[in-house]
Amino acid sequence: MRKFGLIGYPLTHSFSQRYFSEKFEREGIADCVYSNFSIGSIGELGAVLADAELCGLNVTIPYKQQVMPFLDALSPVAEAIGACNCISIEGGRRIGDNTDVVGFEQSLVKQLSGHHRKALVLGTGGAAKAVEWVLRRLGIDYLSVSRRAGGDGSGGDGAGAGRPGHGAGSIGYADVDAALLATHTLIVNTTPVGMYPDISVCPPLPYEALTRQHYLFDLVYNPARTLFLQKGEAHGAVVENGYDMLVLQAEESWRIWNSPL
Repeated sequence: MRKFGLIGYPLTHSFSQRYFSEKFEREGIADCVYSNFSIGSIGELGAVLADAELCGLNVTIPYKQQVMPFLDALSPVAEAIGACNCISIEGGRRIGDNTDVVGFEQSLVKQLSGHHRKALVLGTGGAAKAVEWVLRRLGIDYLSVSRRAGGDGSGGDGAGAGRPGHGAGSIGYADVDAALLATHTLIVNTTPVGMYPDISVCPPLPYEALTRQHYLFDLVYNPARTLFLQKGEAHGAVVENGYDMLVLQAEESWRIWNSPL
């Protein structure tokens, strides 16, 4: 039996296990199983990796950076980003990759317009690093927004410093005002704020300054419409949740797991 799974904490919000289980059934893949590994600390990863049948893992909040010391090598993309959300295992060798970049870019560009040339990236964790990498690839300037601008960058919840791009830097939520939103019309939420079960909260932004020119992208997909997206829609903004990104990155993970190391 080939075993795959997801590590993170908590995992009550995740659709990954259901997605892969339905994929295996739909495509007649009888020799594979996908499990959730909800680990309270990265120190518990060793027990998961001890399974000789384990062939691959997806990695979610808060371990996309913490997992890297457990790996034998990184793909060029994962190394450049400094975050890993996909691990291939073969012959005891663990290779880290990043499929968030594929999922985010392919999902983002579907509604991206020419006037979306400056962005705000909410959060500074591993997912934010993948988003920033894509924005740099697309030539979009961005500012990282965190609860502690100038922090250590270790959190996935918006705490810490971002990696600047195109001369940009890291600012706090208090620095986001109507004037800044007038020029930064793409806003990407990479934090778990608003994710199930805490669906009544949203990043602290001046939502009244949003317009039809804005594009709000939330990496959260459960619920399908976070309060962040609802507030954007109320002001005519284009919105997108993270479900399409989830599917795209999951399929990229499957491709990687079935490619020779």
